[in-house]
Amino acid sequence: MNLSPEHGNPCPAARPHTVYFFGTCLIDLFDPRAGISAMDILEQEGVRVVFPEAQSCCGQPAYTSGYPAEALAVAEQQVRLFTEDWPIVVPSGSCAGMMKHHWPRLFGADHPLASQVAAVATRVYEFTEFLVKILNVKLEDKGQPTKVVLHTSCSARREMGVHLTSKALLGQLAQVEVVQQEREAECCGFGGAFSVRHPELSAAMAGDKAQALLASGAEQLVSADCGCLANINGTLAKSGKSLKGQHIATFLKSRLEPQA
Repeated sequence: MNLSPEHGNPCPAARPHTVYFFGTCLIDLFDPRAGISAMDILEQEGVRVVFPEAQSCCGQPAYTSGYPAEALAVAEQQVRLFTEDWPIVVPSGSCAGMMKHHWPRLFGADHPLASQVAAVATRVYEFTEFLVKILNVKLEDKGQPTKVVLHTSCSARREMGVHLTSKALLGQLAQVEVVQQEREAECCGFGGAFSVRHPELSAAMAGDKAQALLASGAEQLVSADCGCLANINGTLAKSGKSLKGQHIATFLKSRLEPQA
């Protein structure tokens, strides 16, 4: 296998025929449509999708809250699900970052599953990254003209380095104009448990982000992370604004289908 120079992921010599799909807690509980859309797109590209039914959480909430033992107990159950040497596609830069970068640190070199964890980490891909860099998808836009603004999570941008792959996918859509926001690289204030521990700071950050998104003149907000979308959409709705965000998988699927 060749290694991706940017992320160190193994690049399959041939287009993979099968992938695991790790759905994430937020998609499972709050936006299952995003997960289904992502899997549909993968299948439309000729990839068989395996969804381990026993999957739950990547362990990030406990890990970032200072409970490594609890996070490890959760992560141990997930690692055991990925027995085959297939890519693991994750529709979230945050969860993908946890699995790829933090799982090896969480388990440590002396853990009985250390070698398995290391192997799993090399096979983790964020959803848009997998579409662009592994499947090399070519999208045919069947939607009506629209203006879209993109929000990328901190983990997608700074940990996984996949903010450009979301842009690349949107850039393939002939009828979609991607407009810029003034605070593109700034956090929306979600940060998982951060928004619960520091609600005033989170609300202020989300307010700044919402204003920047509205000022862009976009008709649609798109992001690849449901946590950010929940925070931003809640802020926009509380302010009575009509702009609403959706996961990029849902948006892409809607653009690839014939319009009524």
